[in-house]
Amino acid sequence: MAAQWAHHRAAGGRLLPRMETFAIVNATTVNARWEKNEMAKMLNIVPEKCTGCMQCELACSWVQTGTFQPSRSLIRVNVFDEEASYAPYTCLQCDEAWCMTACPVNAIGVDEATGCKVVSESLCVGCHLCTIACPFGTVFTTPHTDTATKCNLCGGEPACATTCPTDAIVYTEGKQSGDWFAPWAQKVAANHASALDGAPSAN
Repeated sequence: MAAQWAHHRAAGGRLLPRMETFAIVNATTVNARWEKNEMAKMLNIVPEKCTGCMQCELACSWVQTGTFQPSRSLIRVNVFDEEASYAPYTCLQCDEAWCMTACPVNAIGVDEATGCKVVSESLCVGCHLCTIACPFGTVFTTPHTDTATKCNLCGGEPACATTCPTDAIVYTEGKQSGDWFAPWAQKVAANHASALDGAPSAN
């Protein structure tokens, strides 16, 4: 895997280029693309295919930090004990990005190439307002710098999707980011309610 992602290496020990090297556009430009029905590539999660192998976490931490530390991965695999199932989750790249709106120093911008929201480490002041604003808990704090970090789609080559052996994470074109999320949440909620009532689950 190290050789596979060697091309991501950059100066300063970073495996990915800093946000400053991306072409940044504002949210208005991105929204205009949606109004034109232009397709954008995004991560599509298929929870039913996830086996909980955690290879996505290992791949993400390697590409982002140069170490195999799942605790520093920007994608996390959630375990649903009640139904013995798993579901990876990461930033949904929201059209109306609350993290970007909450940032008081404009340290979060939009990468023109991928459309994802990216954090500029040099501009981030570590106030953590973006972490608080994110309703999905997918903006994290980098321990050694105390700055924010989040999924940047690996610059257009997401390691999690490449590494997933069961295609539970697919980098594909779509019009609505996170459209897989609502049906899965409804299923989990229904199963939870059924478990409380002692009825069979929806699986």
